[in-house]
Amino acid sequence: MPPSYDNQIQMDQIKRAAWAACDTFRGAVDAGQYKDYILVMLFLKYISDTNRAHRKQLEEKFAKDPVRLARELQRERFQIPAGASFYDLYAQRGADNVGELINTALEAIEAANRTKLGGVFRNIDFNSESNLGRKTDRNRRLKAVLEDFGKPELDLDPSRVSEDIIGECYIYLISQFASDAGKKAGEFYTPSSMSTLLAKLAAPKPGDKIFDPSCGSGSLLLKAAAEVGSPNFALYGQEVNGATWALARMNMFLHAQDSSVIKWCDTLNSPELTENGRLMQFDRVVANPPFSLDKWGHEGAAGDPFARYSRGIPPKSAADYAFVTHVVESLKPGKGVGAMIVPHGVLFRGAAEGKIRKALLEENLIDAVIGLPEGMFSSTGIPVAIIVVDRSREQGGANANRKGVLFIDASREFLEGKTQNVLTSTNIEKILEVFGNRREVEKYAHVATFEEIKENDFNLNIPRYVDTFEPEAVVDIDKVQEEILVIEKKQAELRTKMNDYLKELGL
Repeated sequence: MPPSYDNQIQMDQIKRAAWAACDTFRGAVDAGQYKDYILVMLFLKYISDTNRAHRKQLEEKFAKDPVRLARELQRERFQIPAGASFYDLYAQRGADNVGELINTALEAIEAANRTKLGGVFRNIDFNSESNLGRKTDRNRRLKAVLEDFGKPELDLDPSRVSEDIIGECYIYLISQFASDAGKKAGEFYTPSSMSTLLAKLAAPKPGDKIFDPSCGSGSLLLKAAAEVGSPNFALYGQEVNGATWALARMNMFLHAQDSSVIKWCDTLNSPELTENGRLMQFDRVVANPPFSLDKWGHEGAAGDPFARYSRGIPPKSAADYAFVTHVVESLKPGKGVGAMIVPHGVLFRGAAEGKIRKALLEENLIDAVIGLPEGMFSSTGIPVAIIVVDRSREQGGANANRKGVLFIDASREFLEGKTQNVLTSTNIEKILEVFGNRREVEKYAHVATFEEIKENDFNLNIPRYVDTFEPEAVVDIDKVQEEILVIEKKQAELRTKMNDYLKELGL
């Protein structure tokens, strides 16, 4: 029987307890660094509690059959070698070399689970003086963290805490770290409301292969997976930052997506998700690539083995269209759909980018452009847009007869936050309804024909197509003049009365 969660600890309790564990590092270690230590410790606690609970059940069940017991233990989702569990480390939390002990335990766990966890812990060093301070301070901090995760509130036994709660706690921590990390947050996190919108725009279906070429910590991929409505899907991602790739792998495991394929590689220069010398192709792509990335590999683009730059080579100082064309070429011909976040410059910049944009429009691949509010990211205050690319519109596709581009200006409808603005569920629903019906809405949405766009020299700047200008109220000059005369008359009467009062007072 599956475990009962009637008495499970509440989501907010585990979130609070896990976030409180960060107090050990705040002020001494940058949020962009201490997030790795906290998230790795949460993962270690999770697999330790899960293994301990399963081992106890198996030992009771096969108490009289040690051979069967040993065989069943070998089938555990994660193997934890002797001396490498969280509880082994907790027992040694006061050791003079506790950082080394944690590193050794993680290495042993990785070695015992090579196919799943190979490389996941290679970028984390619990004995780092540069990150965690000198030995005395480092030992004190690590002892405190082990004690925090050893508290009853963070008992992650599967009979008490569901996988959903643990996975959501992980994402909650990532979102909190993103808020603390500021500009560095863009490397690993897409704000929740934007992830939700992207996932719903891509609208993956059962059986789909879903891909994120710059997946960060993997939360956007998981949002897309949640839209499928069944377990019948496959997740793929690529991430250039090794530490962030490790977070994504752990995020997948904590959400029971063990079969996901997340590659540590440079998407633009050495993508690893390939088949027979070509890019793998997917039903759905969601992406929030780094904005206007400099030094992205322009010098080798002309010889790109995957022919991503046949429409033109993006400029050396901005990789935006390199990611756009990677998304296009990663979609299945005639059916794939991609939704990606871009800076507004992608919509109107000229030269090489204008050439690529023109080619995409002539191929009828751009389905929609959606303008979003400013201040949505902790990493930048600039407004951004979403481009929806749909290969079912190309020649031979099911929607080849759909022409024109839907423009939505959703930049003025949001909930203002203390540090970031967010899209509410109502804001998202409005965007999706207009997008799904390709509906014209005054001062909000317009379907521009190819001819309109051509007349604008293939410029996709949203104000060219959605007029949000509010006309000034018509002023009735004659009426205003009458009002002025009345006011002046009253002023004259008041002056007369005041002079009379002054005379009475002898002034």
